[in-house]
Amino acid sequence: MAHASSQLGLKSIALFEAAKGALVILAGIGLVAFLHRDAQALAEAIVARLHINPASRYPTIFLSLLAHPTDGRLWAIGGSAAVYAVMRFAEAYGLWHNLPWGKWLGVWSGGIYIPVEFYEAVRHPTWLHVGLAIANAVVVAYLVVGLLRQKGSG
Repeated sequence: MAHASSQLGLKSIALFEAAKGALVILAGIGLVAFLHRDAQALAEAIVARLHINPASRYPTIFLSLLAHPTDGRLWAIGGSAAVYAVMRFAEAYGLWHNLPWGKWLGVWSGGIYIPVEFYEAVRHPTWLHVGLAIANAVVVAYLVVGLLRQKGSG
């Protein structure tokens, strides 16, 4: 019974990681489709719809990049997004097949965000920030426990 619940947990995490990779790819495809239209108007509409201060740092970067689609920074961001998606898919594959490297990749890729997520949860205590910090810590802990069990039995 414990083995079946462990597999269900790993497969659930794998599906979630694959979904994150797919979301990044879909977002990228969507942005590329809109680059040939009025990108500045689209970016301003997104910023307005999300009720984000357009003068703050990140929306300014976002608006600037979409206003200049030939900018090398946009290509760097696209490349980073592609690497992120490949990492998510690799992790999902490894977790789905209960491979140790998949768990290690999950521990590493989730663990690097924990300090930032907890900082954000303390600095800006919203349900989203607190929930993300807790969920990520739980997933990393789950994978670490799985690795320790696998090492103890093997």
